[in-house]
Amino acid sequence: MAIGKVAAVGVSLILVVGVVIGVVASVGYFGHKNGDSSSGAKSDDTHMSAGMKAVTTICGPTEYKEACIRTLSPVAANNGSTNPKDLVKAAIQVALDEVQKAVEHSMSLANDDKIINNNATLKEALGDCKEYLEYAIDDLQDAVSMVVNNDLHNMNDLAPELQNWLSAVLSFKETCLDGLDVKPELKSAMLNNGITNATEFTTNALGIVGEITEILKTFNIPINMLKGTSNSRRLLAENVDADGYPTWFKASDRKLLAVKNNGGVKPNAVVAQDGSGQFKTIAAALAAYPKNNVNNARYVIYVKAGIYDEYITITKDQHNIFMYGDGPTKTIVTGRKNTGLDGIKTDKSASFAVIGSDFICRSMGFRNTAGPEGHQAVALRVQSDRSAFFNCRIDGYQDTLYVQAHRQFYRNCIISGTIDFIFGDSATLIQNSLIIVRKPMDNQLNTITAHGRTKASSTTGLVIQNCQIVPEKQLFPVRFKIKSYLGRPWKEYSRTVFMECAIGDFINSDGWYPWSGDFAINTLYYAEYANSGPGANTNRRVRWKGFHVIRDRREALKFTATEFIRGQYWLKSTGVPFMLGLTH
Repeated sequence: MAIGKVAAVGVSLILVVGVVIGVVASVGYFGHKNGDSSSGAKSDDTHMSAGMKAVTTICGPTEYKEACIRTLSPVAANNGSTNPKDLVKAAIQVALDEVQKAVEHSMSLANDDKIINNNATLKEALGDCKEYLEYAIDDLQDAVSMVVNNDLHNMNDLAPELQNWLSAVLSFKETCLDGLDVKPELKSAMLNNGITNATEFTTNALGIVGEITEILKTFNIPINMLKGTSNSRRLLAENVDADGYPTWFKASDRKLLAVKNNGGVKPNAVVAQDGSGQFKTIAAALAAYPKNNVNNARYVIYVKAGIYDEYITITKDQHNIFMYGDGPTKTIVTGRKNTGLDGIKTDKSASFAVIGSDFICRSMGFRNTAGPEGHQAVALRVQSDRSAFFNCRIDGYQDTLYVQAHRQFYRNCIISGTIDFIFGDSATLIQNSLIIVRKPMDNQLNTITAHGRTKASSTTGLVIQNCQIVPEKQLFPVRFKIKSYLGRPWKEYSRTVFMECAIGDFINSDGWYPWSGDFAINTLYYAEYANSGPGANTNRRVRWKGFHVIRDRREALKFTATEFIRGQYWLKSTGVPFMLGLTH
């Protein structure tokens, strides 16, 4: 294995050197055209050598170096640029271009009668793929804008934002591909027309941004090491007052977030099934959301007690919504869509879905009542960046909570299920909550988590901190007969950490369960730190290369709200209680 790895590295280096030589040679060739003097050609060669040196430096930490050098060399060759800002922008731009190509190809395939042949399932899969790729385009455009509109010396602060968006691009790409499993030929066609290149280029951009501080040092560019000082238009920390609230918050917003029961403040919309509010459905209240909310004004929806049997989606244009109810067992959104009985795709089975950024929810319940027979049946799906849920209840069986993408925070919540019931590819922190493992069907076992990170450079992961892991009443008598685990790896670089939790005795001593054979057990990152309870003993845990028992407090701090989701810059504005560090 070691010899093969060395050989592979050698081949990779040969390819990279070949690309560099080829580019320099072609530049030299074009430099001598049209009767250029030898002295002029020499000057051009010297100039372009500096450009190529900049390219190779920028591409140093990337996974796909050949692709990086091939795509960034024209920037140095055509513009004579050695400016790392131009190269970082170009690294993201090429990914954006490829995703746009993939969107166009998905539309072409969807309109090809020979391929679709009146198959509604295939047409829907391509439509969903296009939708997720368009979300990826939004994030890539934000990333390009951030690089263009900021100084490089602020990159130490900007890097986590860029990593967040680029990681989400990989999440959306993977969701697109998962949906195309219905027809392998379609999946192959999409991979060959944009998605493979987009994956490589996005991964390269993540590699560059992840090492940007060291890269810029080689260019002798001073780095602002104070975080939270950039002018990023999307950082909530950009305009905050002495109390930590955004300056655009009105006095009513501050009052609303400061009181426990949201009392005494008039919301923008009241939903009540008995007609005592402006609207009888949540969907109607959302339809009244102001169009073109350019001032990013908070839109507050109060949902009175009741069981709301409606499927809700907070769209990407409906950002900065604060929704609260009368309690997680009083204000409930319910649905029953599922994969097993209805044949509905997992992501489309959600009773409640949140896409628009900065969504805050308090004192509500979300459930999917399909039961274990429905297999994948999502109660709550979230891809909203900087979203926060407090005092909420999320109930289902398999795939209950889909933490799909971006940064998410859950506090004082109850989450229940059986198989993979907290899953997705976001950077999610669940804090001070109750995780209830339910009784599955016969011959099934329980896995609490299934994280879906696909690249080591992605900053996503799932952290369960200071939570209680318990069995439900129906599971308790048979808790040793039915095996239950902390999680299993959905994708190759799955990352999950349980820390400072109280773990019940029903968790199997192995702790973690394989997805299939030895898939991902060497590349995943699973860790446990300072847990307590009879199920927390790590002496008999799996012996996987990717499993870790964290003993160094400094390592554990990487997964706290401060380091993992940059909570110090946005959690205060949510009004949700939070802990930035470790409990002890």
